[in-house]
Amino acid sequence: MKQIPNIFTLANLFFGCMAIVQILQNGISIQFTPMGDQFIDIPESIWMASLFIALAAVIDFFDGFVARALGASSEMGKQLDSLADVVSFGVAPGMIMYQFLRLSWASEPSGIDVSWWVLMPAFLIPCAAAYRLAKFNIDEGQQFSFKGVPTPAVGLLIASFPVIYWTSQHALIVDIFKNKWFLYGAILAVSYLMICNWPIQSLKFKEKNLQSNWPKLLLAALALLSALLFKWLAVPIVFLAYIVVSLLLRNRSN
Repeated sequence: MKQIPNIFTLANLFFGCMAIVQILQNGISIQFTPMGDQFIDIPESIWMASLFIALAAVIDFFDGFVARALGASSEMGKQLDSLADVVSFGVAPGMIMYQFLRLSWASEPSGIDVSWWVLMPAFLIPCAAAYRLAKFNIDEGQQFSFKGVPTPAVGLLIASFPVIYWTSQHALIVDIFKNKWFLYGAILAVSYLMICNWPIQSLKFKEKNLQSNWPKLLLAALALLSALLFKWLAVPIVFLAYIVVSLLLRNRSN
């Protein structure tokens, strides 16, 4: 029974590895139109990586409940959870940004032969995730609130990018994801958000009353409404709302 929560955590790691496999199999695709125009893109099947990261997040959310329900919480489980999170919500999202950077540069003249170093900023994300998780492990005060944005939230944000890119009907949104400056800015932003000390609300339910849980219920309602109105764009909308709500409630006891 003691190993059941660890099996859940390893499933998180497994899905993170599957996400990386899907990302690596999706190289830059070059096609030519009948008019001789060159068309460069990433294959649509990269959305499978988004699915695996989402599955990893679901498991990551529930493995703690399983451990507490079975009375099987352990220091090993805590460390194993962070190791899995580095892969699923650090390395895999970093690889997604790496592919989008490749796409943005390849869309420019002579961009196919771009130097590797301009793509390396994507790996700031797994580095920041590892730092964030190590800091979390040695800080006993982050059980019901966080210092910095948790890595699963960042992982889900970046996992939404391929789905938004391939399902959006607006050329402007597609162009944004092909803009290298947007990508570099997003990399720096999410990396900073993970390692900063901003007070961020935990989504765990500490008490069973409306007064304690209304911020979580508000975010849930916003997520539902945004999903109905904006579809996959709801993910970055809720991510930003999560940060804003947390900062507005920074003086609220947890």
